[in-house]
Amino acid sequence: MLTVLHQTFPQHTFLMNGLIHGVKGLLSFLSAPLIGALSDVWGRKSFLLLTVFFTCAPIPLMKISPWWYFAVISMSGVFAVTFSVIFAYVADITQEHERSTAYGLVSATFAASLVTSPAIGAYLSQAYGDTLVVVLASGVALLDIGFILLAVPESLPEEMRPVSWGAPISWEQADPFASLRKVGQDSTVLLICITVFLSYLPEAGQYSSFFLYLRQVIGFSSETVAAFIGVVGILSILAQTVVLGILMRSIGNKNTILLGLGFQILQLAWYGFGSQPWMMWAAGAVAAMSSITFPAISAMVSRNTDPDQQGVVQGMITGIRGLCNGLGPALYGFVFYLFHVELNEMAEVETLGKASKPNMANPTDESSIIPGPPFLFGACSVLLSLLVALFIPEHNLALS
Repeated sequence: MLTVLHQTFPQHTFLMNGLIHGVKGLLSFLSAPLIGALSDVWGRKSFLLLTVFFTCAPIPLMKISPWWYFAVISMSGVFAVTFSVIFAYVADITQEHERSTAYGLVSATFAASLVTSPAIGAYLSQAYGDTLVVVLASGVALLDIGFILLAVPESLPEEMRPVSWGAPISWEQADPFASLRKVGQDSTVLLICITVFLSYLPEAGQYSSFFLYLRQVIGFSSETVAAFIGVVGILSILAQTVVLGILMRSIGNKNTILLGLGFQILQLAWYGFGSQPWMMWAAGAVAAMSSITFPAISAMVSRNTDPDQQGVVQGMITGIRGLCNGLGPALYGFVFYLFHVELNEMAEVETLGKASKPNMANPTDESSIIPGPPFLFGACSVLLSLLVALFIPEHNLALS
């Protein structure tokens, strides 16, 4: 994607990258509660199809027309909010005591895709060219849509659906803002939303720059970065499947969230001060443990929300994550700029695998002491998130 972006906008690559992420994130923030609210009314399956289709629709356009690709991927934020529907679907088909494990499995399979797909894509691109990667990705997307059509049943019981497709629907039934006002009146849900925003903002920024940071500042080779992604991904899968269930049963939902946030603070601080490769590996193991936070938060919200509000509440959380996906990369880029740490996405960085000198323009004293300033800003944001989470009650979160 970055290569096509640079070819399409050679003079404004990073500006356009930030603009695309920003527009998509803002649209996701605005639309996710609406999609969730409508799935509470019309059922989940149709909206699973809709969100998966618009998430994958831009892929073939990468080869057909780059301009259309970036236009569609920006606007796809309106419907590319699959997680809000998926988590509401899980709530429909599980008992309360099973939901933390179920959400952990959903997050773990997402982590598994992040572990395998970059390696597969890089290998196929190098061996057979980018066109095959785009064709294969489009084929997998079609397979996913076919799977939903043929194998995934509707999860929302008929008696819980006020209307069916084609029947008249009142604005009160479909109006997400009425649901948002209802949810917003609950201070506990508001605290959870603030917790999600403050903790996911640095995570989204980290995704946009961290692997480039490992190569250009820490001195990882591309092979080492791939190994790092794989190891941290596998550890995250274990954390979200095995460890999450144990923690939820032993210390409870809220304490699991607090523990995950604590691991995230430690991870970001270690990334910020770490200057040696072994420090990054150690911090990566801590990062895997911090991945338990989001499924634990989703389980808490779902377990204490009325069945007819699952979609809109999960949509709120998905929307906040979408907003962070737009703001996070811009925040990290700005902080790197302030501390004169130059990350050039298009630079030839293979030689840095043999060297460990940071790639900095006019390095300051601060940048030599703190190699990764944005990660420390992120740690402060997560610390605020933890302080907010302390006030979330363990129970009595139900919406009326």
